[in-house]
Amino acid sequence: MTKNSPVINRGLPKDWQDGIFLGRIEMGEGPVPILIRDGRVFDMARVAPTVSALIASGIRSGGEPLGTIEVLAEAGLLPPIDLQCVKACGVTFAVSALERVIEERARGDHVAAAGIRSRIEAVLGGSVRSTVPGSPGADALKQTLIDEGMWSQYLEVAIGPDAEVFTKCPVLSAVGQDAEIGVRSDSGWNNPEPEVVLIAGPDGKAAGATLGNDVNLRDFEGRSALLLGKAKDNNASCSIGPFIRLFDDGFTMDDVRAADVAMTIEGEDGYVLEGHSTMREISRDPEDLLRQTMSEHQYPDGFALFCGTLFAPTQDRNEPGRGFTHKPGDVVTISSARLGTLVNRVTTSAQAPAWTFGIGDLFSNLARRGLLPA
Repeated sequence: MTKNSPVINRGLPKDWQDGIFLGRIEMGEGPVPILIRDGRVFDMARVAPTVSALIASGIRSGGEPLGTIEVLAEAGLLPPIDLQCVKACGVTFAVSALERVIEERARGDHVAAAGIRSRIEAVLGGSVRSTVPGSPGADALKQTLIDEGMWSQYLEVAIGPDAEVFTKCPVLSAVGQDAEIGVRSDSGWNNPEPEVVLIAGPDGKAAGATLGNDVNLRDFEGRSALLLGKAKDNNASCSIGPFIRLFDDGFTMDDVRAADVAMTIEGEDGYVLEGHSTMREISRDPEDLLRQTMSEHQYPDGFALFCGTLFAPTQDRNEPGRGFTHKPGDVVTISSARLGTLVNRVTTSAQAPAWTFGIGDLFSNLARRGLLPA
């Protein structure tokens, strides 16, 4: 196997040797934060016992050498965050804004969605795409939509001054590379949401970025926006990884702004769906999303921030007009040239491995290993 083998690299991008990456692996007695730099892997647990502490400290060197990249081939990869809060921004792309309006008006009924989609597109055209949120033009568009009887709470966060920011999942409940992701067993209309995820320290400044799957239940949220918690936060419904690419001279926020994200869904039934998203079409700048997340709130252990998705699948899977929904066994592959590749297989949240390792368990584990400072 070559050093660019996906088995060895475990999802690192092709230019991984030019970057600095943070991750977590299961090694012996518990989770270990690792640093990948200059083609080598370092155990950082004695430098800082958690990824959140490493990011807060700004440390990018030291650690115990574990060897070359080949050591990852047999490692149990964990999501590359630990104590960070997991936040997410919704309706940050024009296409996703329209799809949320469609969900709302269809009341979660995928059969009714096709007709509603045609009517909304006829009324709006490309107006939302060219509108700067919070601008005078946005106010004018809002009034036009009200006059047409087409206004929606989703359009409010798409073109209004305030971004939608919500909590995606509890601390330590996300899953990582090669793990099963879960959709509720009582959902009949759902999809993956491939996204760029910013990783911020306690100061609210992004230290780097990774990939994520903000699994979404369109039928639940479509019935009522007040069901957002059920639509978004379920066992194994949040995937992050495989590694955090830290910002440096060769990878900056401008690379995030220009990032393309590709996604492929491969079903056991032979079904294949390919999607593409580009951060160039995001309606709100990533720095603004960070600022709004930190507005009148503090995150002493930092936070991970899903930036939203352009991907809103309308391609039929089975019956005409029913659109796309997941089936157990689907393999979801999300990739971006500078961030790598995140792969997960779909199951139900009830059948996915239960989340059992919480904050108390982590600190008990770190204490037993002598990794907590006095």
